[in-house]
Amino acid sequence: MAQRDPKAEVRQLLYELCVDLGFCLPPQQQHHLMATPPADADSFTEAVFEAEGMDPGLHEQLRRQVRERVDRHIRTWGAP
Repeated sequence: MAQRDPKAEVRQLLYELCVDLGFCLPPQQQHHLMATPPADADSFTEAVFEAEGMDPGLHEQLRRQVRERVDRHIRTWGAP
């Protein structure tokens, strides 16, 4: 059974958010999210927008896209 690597899981999510949706966070913010990732999709999504300096309330469609991607990843974290 493969060992779970939470930092690699967050790194993959951040990579996809950058490539697919343009959320390319500064390295310091990436390291912070990898070290202490928010536990749920809403909190993680808010953290991504905050790191980008964006108000998610002003970008509802984009927020929904980010949240869907985050939720999809979080559901697989820790799965066998």
